[in-house]
Amino acid sequence: MRKIVITFGLISGAIMIGMMLVTMSFIDKIGFDKALVLGYTTIVGAFLLVFFGIRSYRENVLGGTITFGKAFAVGILITLIACVCYVVVWEIAYFYFNLMPDFMDKYAQHMIEKARAAGDSQQMIDAQIQEMKNFKTMYDNLFINAAFTFMEPFPVGLAVTLISSAILRRR
Repeated sequence: MRKIVITFGLISGAIMIGMMLVTMSFIDKIGFDKALVLGYTTIVGAFLLVFFGIRSYRENVLGGTITFGKAFAVGILITLIACVCYVVVWEIAYFYFNLMPDFMDKYAQHMIEKARAAGDSQQMIDAQIQEMKNFKTMYDNLFINAAFTFMEPFPVGLAVTLISSAILRRR
């Protein structure tokens, strides 16, 4: 199980990392909204490897049968490895290589402009500005940043794991 989980987890993580780095390189040209759609589409695609990892384990190790619980265990381990890879690279890129030195400032500006474009009142815009200042302060903490980053792909991976485990179980 270890080899399958590590292999599929690292491939899934590499796909997410590659697309994250490409997307962040072009964030100024494509904008945050399109980057969000592109990012989550890539995450869903990368987590398809959970399905293939569970199926590989079922066919190659267990002889064609697998319970929901065992399938879930394989899938969630693949998901965790991919998510940890994603978080580690983001933290390195954000804090140590400073590849996106003004990411939070640009994101905050985007959110404020979005509120203005939606026609929000000045009071709501001021609240959004304060919320973005607080978020930036929190995001500068390595551990909080890692937690937020982990929570980007993990729910998608969990959903794919549950669906894949249900589809692939076979007694």
